[in-house]
Amino acid sequence: MTPTLPTRTLRTGTDLTELGFGAAQLGNLFRETTDEEAQGAVGAAWEEGLRYFDTAPHYGLGLSERRLGRALGETPRAGFALSSKVGRLLVDSPETADRLDDDGFVVPAATRRVWDFGRDGILRSVEQSLTRLGTDRLDMAYLHDPDDHWAAASTTGVDALVELREQGVVGAIGAGMNQSAMLAEFVRRTDVDVVMVAGRFTLLDPSALDDLLPLAAERGVGVVAAAVYNSGLLSSETIDPAAHFDYGSAPAKVVERARRIADACRDHGVSLPAAAIQYPLRHPAVVSVVTGMRTEDHVRSTVERYRADIPEALWEELDAAGLAPDPA
Repeated sequence: MTPTLPTRTLRTGTDLTELGFGAAQLGNLFRETTDEEAQGAVGAAWEEGLRYFDTAPHYGLGLSERRLGRALGETPRAGFALSSKVGRLLVDSPETADRLDDDGFVVPAATRRVWDFGRDGILRSVEQSLTRLGTDRLDMAYLHDPDDHWAAASTTGVDALVELREQGVVGAIGAGMNQSAMLAEFVRRTDVDVVMVAGRFTLLDPSALDDLLPLAAERGVGVVAAAVYNSGLLSSETIDPAAHFDYGSAPAKVVERARRIADACRDHGVSLPAAAIQYPLRHPAVVSVVTGMRTEDHVRSTVERYRADIPEALWEELDAAGLAPDPA
């Protein structure tokens, strides 16, 4: 039996490996991924001991879910945790089927996304995801990017997920966003078990430490950290000033800070991407770090970064220099 990576447990009892497989690239994010590459990436993840896989209908208009479902089809369902998302319902769109999706994924626009955090929309979305994934339950379901839909997401959206949780169709429920302030409000005001924070708990942007992380720790809500490379600036050992930060061009001050962090890592014999992956795991509320993986080689290198030995002295130096507060 393949040994798994170390796990952390949600209050619902779901075990998540500390490193999770983000499946956005399986939906042809920014460029095409072949079926063979997708299958190889998931197979390599399993071989390396990853047992948490995250996807969404939004990723490739369902392509990511279909590919992930096929790739995991022969594995015991009890042996891994699976999360998907709700809020963007996919509806048929034959009038746009002759063009490509205009939301970052290289797929035909045969369906379109419709924002829907109502009860019926949530139930339909989960049902469709289960069909595409070829499973009868989700271990976790996130409200997906409800930034402009707080009123609906925090009421009918959460209530529908609670209903599905009580039925056993969904294990843990929560929200996933690129901000921490509203996630903190979900933790404060609703009965969520887990949240996914993208890009706001990283070496370059630890702002979730100010609001979300303390509250999550107090309430026993698990935190999944995503986008830990901040759109690419932290994804290589040397800093490319042309690299993206937070989905746009990196400001000069951010590039300079990234260079100082990279220099400190180098002084301690550590790669910057390894530090970026391991940094969020130092906080006790964090249950997993999810990174996007497109190919087998990408999986192997990501696991190598996760396994890298990082001396405590590096975290102490980054903290003392005011470059990155130590979550521990």
